[in-house]
Amino acid sequence: MTDRVGTSHFDIRNILKLGVSGGALGFAMLVAAGGAHAQSNSPATTAPAGQAEPAPQSDTDQADSEIVVTGFRAALENAVAEKKASSQVVESISAEDIGKLPDASIAESIARLPGVTSQRVNGRSNSISIRGFAPDFSTTLLNGREQTSTGDNRAVEYDQYPSEVINQVLIYKTADAGLVGQGLSGTVDLKSIRPIEYGKRVFSVGARGTYADIGKLNAGSKEYGYRVSGTYVDQFANDTIGVALSAAYLNEPYQIQEFNAWGYNNVAQGAVIGGSKSYVTSTTLKRLGLQGTLEWKPAPEFTSTFDGFYSDFSDDQIKRGIELPLSYGAPTLSNTTVENGLVTSGTFTGVEGVVRNDSFERKAKLYSFGWNNKYEGDDGWKAMLDLSYSRTNRDEVVFETYSGTGYGAGVGATDTIRFNSGQTGAFFTPTLNYSDPNLIQLTDPLGWGGSNVQTGYYNDRKVIDEIKQYRVEIEKTIDSPLSSVKFGMNYTDHTKSLTPNEALVQLANGATQTPVPSQFLQDPTNLAYLGLGPIVSYDPRDLLNGGVIKLTPNFNADVAAKAFQVEEDVMTAYLQGNLKAAIGSADLTGNFGVQAVMTEQKSTGLVSNGAGFTQLTRGATYVDFLPSINLALRLPSDFVIRAAAARQMQRPRMDDMRIAIGYGFDQQRGVINGGGGNPFLRPIRSNSYDVTLEKYFGTRGYLAAQGFYKDLKSYVYNLEVPYDYSGFPTPTNFPVGAPTQGFATLPINGEGGKIYGVELAGTLGLGDIIPALDGFGLTGGGSYTKTEISPTPGGASEDIPGYSRWVANGTAFFEKWGLNTRGSVRYRSTFVGELSGFGAGRVRRRALGELIVDAQVGYDFKNGALNGLSLYVQGQNLTDEPFVTTNPGQPLQVIDYQRYGRRFLGGFSYKF
Repeated sequence: MTDRVGTSHFDIRNILKLGVSGGALGFAMLVAAGGAHAQSNSPATTAPAGQAEPAPQSDTDQADSEIVVTGFRAALENAVAEKKASSQVVESISAEDIGKLPDASIAESIARLPGVTSQRVNGRSNSISIRGFAPDFSTTLLNGREQTSTGDNRAVEYDQYPSEVINQVLIYKTADAGLVGQGLSGTVDLKSIRPIEYGKRVFSVGARGTYADIGKLNAGSKEYGYRVSGTYVDQFANDTIGVALSAAYLNEPYQIQEFNAWGYNNVAQGAVIGGSKSYVTSTTLKRLGLQGTLEWKPAPEFTSTFDGFYSDFSDDQIKRGIELPLSYGAPTLSNTTVENGLVTSGTFTGVEGVVRNDSFERKAKLYSFGWNNKYEGDDGWKAMLDLSYSRTNRDEVVFETYSGTGYGAGVGATDTIRFNSGQTGAFFTPTLNYSDPNLIQLTDPLGWGGSNVQTGYYNDRKVIDEIKQYRVEIEKTIDSPLSSVKFGMNYTDHTKSLTPNEALVQLANGATQTPVPSQFLQDPTNLAYLGLGPIVSYDPRDLLNGGVIKLTPNFNADVAAKAFQVEEDVMTAYLQGNLKAAIGSADLTGNFGVQAVMTEQKSTGLVSNGAGFTQLTRGATYVDFLPSINLALRLPSDFVIRAAAARQMQRPRMDDMRIAIGYGFDQQRGVINGGGGNPFLRPIRSNSYDVTLEKYFGTRGYLAAQGFYKDLKSYVYNLEVPYDYSGFPTPTNFPVGAPTQGFATLPINGEGGKIYGVELAGTLGLGDIIPALDGFGLTGGGSYTKTEISPTPGGASEDIPGYSRWVANGTAFFEKWGLNTRGSVRYRSTFVGELSGFGAGRVRRRALGELIVDAQVGYDFKNGALNGLSLYVQGQNLTDEPFVTTNPGQPLQVIDYQRYGRRFLGGFSYKF
């Protein structure tokens, strides 16, 4: 997909991490490459928004002939042209053809760009990190408009967007005044086709099948899946009306073998595994995506465009495994072997295991609509009015059920388990048969419910996210070095709420334990990869529907404290001047300007004083001024030198802004003490600087060294701080006359830090260097990022979530005679990742580095009866790279080891 120059409609809310330049190595690469290639002084050409065709053309040695470049090479050339022409530092991906992105998902495509990487969740990439920042530090737009998220916070989960309906992805790494709602680390803009600019009629269909080689891990799961898509583009009424319609449906399985440790306990022999909660997970992902665009251009000066996007998403998981309380559960440990302070083998006697049969259902519907009206007069005046609406409804249910050998600790049969701990987690040798339905019964095996017989837990989380956006802009072209001036205003009304509904799962007949009725038993799930063998298996939803178990609502204060509703009213006014001037034989382009961002935020929720709940609304109002400048010096030798500086900000996480707080009177300290969210949080703010050096070879390729430096003036920390409880209900046991000034552990704004790095990137056609290698090429990049941010005020610098010091990716390809092949690798060094924890809450763990290898082989028919048909096969995660986390500072203590297997895909696309 191609990069877009910064005069489109975008959002400027979360960009915090851009660049400082390349250094001697990057400069040497550029100069060397410049000597190895014939220089081109031809001006950059850019495809219309969302358009991958017509492709750029390559000159041949004969003046009277030309070769039309298509496919992956055309997509790369379009991306190079956009990067070259842009006033900002941008990265881009272009579809090879209509409805045909180069990867299976948008997140995987984005993760191949310089300075960008992704985190895998359930075996697929669905969120991205830009320049070492967590996903919440970037903003995602659809056709220039801010989008809601299916997550709890601001980060967009990209598996909501079918790759078949997206034709272009742009990542803006620097800010400009006209980019509204931008992110601190970067702004991602997803683009769909503009039918009038596309300029011709086309109908395209495609389908593919999927195979997961790890197999069917749970009864009723699948190893095969499919996806189908179709796109129609046409123009009517002498090209004054254009229509683009796209649809994509996906039904694919994902399978996961997982080891998880509770942690590691320090005993006399050394550190030993404290417990295990390991599962096999089978997921069925279903998604219907619909996208439509209607363009009307009654006069050359005026265009009215209506966009609509709809996604109906379902992620249905069944998780089965055994929870083993080991060292933390106090069984007897014997026959140990110790290496480097870690107990690598031993025997636990008296283990009471809990067999888990859990389900996870996430259903989400995303609606996005936009209406844009643009006037471009012959007298140099331009005007734009844009109205948009985005909404996400998400319902996420985590349904846990427990079974074991008896009700309560120390009652049922116990196990003697031999274990071996290593780089893949632990391998167990048990003595009990966990697939015996007479031995393993529904109950509360360890008495987790206290006086309640709790045979499971039910957590239903409902999220509603809504954005209304209104924007107006006026621009005047000027015949001077100041080529144009534009002024605009944007109003955004953003509301997000989370409502938890939690319940205890209990036996419907009031018994303490009962066998699983035979009609609900399924084929045992085999945990042989852990050494645990088969286990009793069933679907907990069948037991609930069959009346075997019931739900008893949980009204505890900690449940209510998870709820939040946050409202943000943001008015942005901006003024920007665009530059275009000749400096000797070079051209200077760019822009400068400022945004004034006025924010009113408020949070509504429940506070608990230990005796009851009270609903309160609190908030804050503040103004930010965000100046920015982007300059690009374009030399005749096809070198481009860029410099950029900006004041940027990133709004806090939504759950950090919740008002919900629990508190009580601390008798020992004599003050009120509590904890929760903070509705008064201010944004994280940064002064950001970028310098880049780029060498282009026409639009066929480029090499670049990009440097960035971000000086964060503030950051958000969790800390105990003085807190005024006046206006709150007094807690129980509160002495008469005691002060309302107390303490609370909250997210607070504190001192920031620095994050900086360098990125090297390029795209090269090897045939331009060695003619015998015509058709071969390379594209990719690498980045090094250093952070000096302390998550604890006054403490040492630590890695922030999403940060990898080293990120690299590369693709080698061959495309000629209709044949197209490519192999891709992407690497990220160790990082702090976010995973799903207890009650679907997010936990952070140290993840090991990853190297992902993918490949594709395809053939495009260029003539004859099959003209327009493309066939391909793909292999993903070919080295079966696992996802691994460890105890911080203890690389031998494996916490998570998740294996997803390889995925193979075969399919076709056919364009009429």
